[in-house]
Amino acid sequence: MIHLKRVSVDNWYPCTQLNVTEQQKKSFPAPVVYWIAESKVVEDFQPMAIYFDSELVGFAVYSDRPDHEDNYWLLALMIDTKYQGRGYGREALRKLIDLMKESLKCKRIMIGHRPENDIAGKLYESFGFHRVSEGLIGGEVVRLLRCR
Repeated sequence: MIHLKRVSVDNWYPCTQLNVTEQQKKSFPAPVVYWIAESKVVEDFQPMAIYFDSELVGFAVYSDRPDHEDNYWLLALMIDTKYQGRGYGREALRKLIDLMKESLKCKRIMIGHRPENDIAGKLYESFGFHRVSEGLIGGEVVRLLRCR
């Protein structure tokens, strides 16, 4: 069972040891330690550890404040290379969407990915994220999910 925990003093270091494949580093260039550090100065960034039962398998970051268009952002989602291909990313995305909808009462969630990251694009599309732009934010494809 996939579940989320806030990154804390107890799990921050193991989170920094999570990695993607060398090929995926083009699509997910910022290491986890960067996101954790940024969350200490960007107060609305909420880093989350992703667990399968008691095993740390991934990492995510979302913003708990809307942008100027009332969008909430899911900034990063990754599953460690050892745990990919098991459906953990799909289940983690479902949990993150539910968390954001319930705790933030958000109506719109935005997510971005590199154009060459077809796996992420297909995953996001399967949840109803629709492409709204490409190349405007760091060359990424930006997608929107309207929550009900």
